[in-house]
Amino acid sequence: MADCKTAKINMKYTESKLEQSFIELLQEEGYTYVSGQDIERKNNQEVLIRQDLSHFLLQQHPDLEPIEIEALINELAFQSHSNLYDSNKYICKLVADGLIFKRHNPLKKDIHVRYVDVNPETCQANNMYKIVSQFEIYGNHLRIPDLILYINGIPLVVFELKTVIEEEIKIKDAFDQLTIRYRRDIPELLKYNAFLVISDGVNTKSGTLFSPYEFFYAWNKITGYEKKALDGIPSMFALIQGMLNHQRVVDIIHHFILFPDNSKKEVKILSRYPQYYAANKLYDNILLHQKPEGDGKGGTYFGATGCGKSFTMLFLTRLLMRSTHMASPTIIVISDRTDLDDQLSKDFTNAKSFIGDEQIVNIESRRHLRSLLKDRESGGVFLTTVQKFAEDTEVLTERNNVYEGRAAKVNLDTNKVKEIEEYYESCVAEGASEYHVEASQKAIATMEVILGDDDRIRDVANDFVKHYENRVEEKATVAGKAMFVCASRAIAYKLFQEIIALRPDWNIPELDEN
Repeated sequence: MADCKTAKINMKYTESKLEQSFIELLQEEGYTYVSGQDIERKNNQEVLIRQDLSHFLLQQHPDLEPIEIEALINELAFQSHSNLYDSNKYICKLVADGLIFKRHNPLKKDIHVRYVDVNPETCQANNMYKIVSQFEIYGNHLRIPDLILYINGIPLVVFELKTVIEEEIKIKDAFDQLTIRYRRDIPELLKYNAFLVISDGVNTKSGTLFSPYEFFYAWNKITGYEKKALDGIPSMFALIQGMLNHQRVVDIIHHFILFPDNSKKEVKILSRYPQYYAANKLYDNILLHQKPEGDGKGGTYFGATGCGKSFTMLFLTRLLMRSTHMASPTIIVISDRTDLDDQLSKDFTNAKSFIGDEQIVNIESRRHLRSLLKDRESGGVFLTTVQKFAEDTEVLTERNNVYEGRAAKVNLDTNKVKEIEEYYESCVAEGASEYHVEASQKAIATMEVILGDDDRIRDVANDFVKHYENRVEEKATVAGKAMFVCASRAIAYKLFQEIIALRPDWNIPELDEN
């Protein structure tokens, strides 16, 4: 890997020098550099490198006939760019998931064909990764993109670079160049596009062709384990070494680009780096702890406000549903607010194709969920709120591949939740802005009306006493110590009182050392 501290990035770089820096850094990541002038093609309107794609397909399926290879390539090439969004949606799905291919010889069975090897163990060796410059493309006008990243002959990432030495030129100009002029003039290139990269050397961001500029983000970590985000010039290295690492870029194309099933607008979601690393870490941890070998504890993810937790859950759900290790799991998504449940329902219901399961159900009660799980062997995504779990404690299912995602562990009386929500509705009706209501709703998670709820404190105390005594009895706790962290002193004292009411002999005053 290149060293962010020693790499030679001159702040006086022209666009050509910045381009050369990108090429060199990508070569260090294992990309083969090719000048566009050296690529064989019928004419400068063609953007696929057909020889590379043909080579890959034949490598994966040696018995493919020439007519079959041509048909597979044309399945991409013949998609019209006149409706760019629909064509891009179709091609991105083909690249991500492949297709079932009907053989030319009717005696041969249908086969599943992929255009990119997405197996993390073999993708680096089997795929052909190239970075191309000086590639003339003629559409409505002649255009020469700064850089194009090809995988198996498919132009999946397009770069636009700007210099920082000319004050009147900003990184926003790179965005405009791609999303306005290139979209207008060379849509044939962009119908294949997975995502775009814009950079001036100091700021480097990625986004989709259909994303507003404010939704272009930096990729601030290389491995996801860095303690601090990389900003400024190091963010360029983070994107190249992190996002464009061979395995990660394939993983992103495979699992982390979301098109909703139906949309009145051109919506395409590219995962941000916190969502990508969080979903993958959660997935790995779920596999590690899966019963019966594991303890069933998938892990805890803390997401800051505005980080896109609902999309993180969508990406994680796809990883789990598509996993051969999970055997088509059933997923339960629990939120702590009705409005959040509504948002999750909207997002999940409109992403059935992405998730890979048609069964997305809103749960009315714990009994309703239990009845749906009773005879279900696999699959299904069920959405509910934590308040509906206050009905009883009967086991929902004994299966080992039911994954439960919790947004909170807060148990409130349903009437109290309804009362809070009605209060916010009245605030809006009386003229409070949605911004202030949203800010207040985010703050309420720490208010004593929820965390200090008497029934909840009592339940926590009962649960702790039972769990602690079981652990001591099993000799799992040697010293017999425990620690509580509470949101306030008042809540801490209420919990202390509840515990002492259950076990008065635990109330031992602390003695002075003398």
